Amino acid sequence: MGDYVQVVTTTDSEEAAAALARGIVESKTGACVQVVPIRSFYRWDGAVQDDPEWQLQVKTPAGRLDALVAHIQEHHGYDVPEIIATPITGGGEAYLRWLDDETRP
Repeated sequence: MGDYVQVVTTTDSEEAAAALARGIVESKTGACVQVVPIRSFYRWDGAVQDDPEWQLQVKTPAGRLDALVAHIQEHHGYDVPEIIATPITGGGEAYLRWLDDETRP
């Protein structure tokens, strides 16, 4: 087993989140995507925004990170999508092995 990451991105609608999540799993750039409704505050175009968003949490081997980032950038509707990768420092051995199995190109 190798290194793993969890990648977070957000979308502006549940439909966009579902389409992006499905594409990630179908392309094998991520093994599992969880979609969670959230409320985001941020500055954009000089004004503070307060918007509902849908957060995608993607689990994948670190070796698939570049492909996952490229997939998100290509299929995302935002000009500057949030893409943040956090190392997974441990977990269930069977689950981590499943991440490997489900993301082999």
